[in-house]
Amino acid sequence: MAMQFLSDNAASVHPALWAAMHAADAPQAPYDGDDLSAALDAAFSALFGRPCAALWVASGTAANCLALACLVQPHGGVICHEQAHIEHHEGGAPGFFTHGAKLILGQGHGCKITGSEIERIWAGIGKDVHEVQPQAVSISQTSELGCTYRPDELAGIAETCRRLGLRLHIDGARFANAVAFLGCTPWAACAGADALSFGFIKNGGMSAEALVLFDPDLAELARIRRKRAGHLQSKGRYLAAQLLAMLDGDLWLANARQANLGAQELAAAAGERLLYPVEANEVFLKVSVAERAALRAAGFGFYDWGDHAARLVTAWNSDPDHVAALAKAIAAL
Repeated sequence: MAMQFLSDNAASVHPALWAAMHAADAPQAPYDGDDLSAALDAAFSALFGRPCAALWVASGTAANCLALACLVQPHGGVICHEQAHIEHHEGGAPGFFTHGAKLILGQGHGCKITGSEIERIWAGIGKDVHEVQPQAVSISQTSELGCTYRPDELAGIAETCRRLGLRLHIDGARFANAVAFLGCTPWAACAGADALSFGFIKNGGMSAEALVLFDPDLAELARIRRKRAGHLQSKGRYLAAQLLAMLDGDLWLANARQANLGAQELAAAAGERLLYPVEANEVFLKVSVAERAALRAAGFGFYDWGDHAARLVTAWNSDPDHVAALAKAIAAL
């Protein structure tokens, strides 16, 4: 079997989550009426140091698109980076969940959009019925190229959003990796957001992500939309058990630190081959077709990134021997 660096989506489930789901295997109220689901709001409020509502959903796409559906009307728009996950990898789900809201695309290095870019886009849209009016901004923390927003960058985006009357959503599929890299509090890594899609599946979870709403007024709307979208699972306690187990003892953060550590080892070996700074658990490096073939022949699995690059992703359970072997192979290219 190849030494896999394809995606952290392929990582195994952490044993603590299996134990938590087994402990939840007892009769309880259905849907989200169980004790574990009821505990999520308090658990996430404690984590972020402020009142919030937290809903379990079964995928990152659902978390992102339910959030956007709560922030944007069908006739509105969402400003995001032109390479954003919601634009390229969610199969049109944002438009489906929002009943037609438009994605309005911007630019920025490392897949990061700035407050000035948001303002440039907003200013270029006519303020009349003939053009779709932006109502929200969506950013990814970390970005699709593994780059992390610093707190001052987030502050600039949040201030721009407030001034222009836009809501802010953060796609946090790898939010844990961002917090681990920044060494800050969870709130500092998403300050100013109205909604956060807090990813756990890439970080040792099995089938649960958290939709965190920092505007409590959105919670009831999100619950209604979750049901309407077919995401209100009848045995929600198993999803809630996963989220609570990840929060227990900051397992989510320990797992992310481990994944980031592996990526840093690969980055050190890659040197000038790096296309972007390694600020989470993804490594993008320049490699030729022949070099990629050589790495695969040596037993390493990864995705091509265009014609002359590769993406390598480490996970919470990446084998240290496999990471060391890949680092050695990269250095020897």
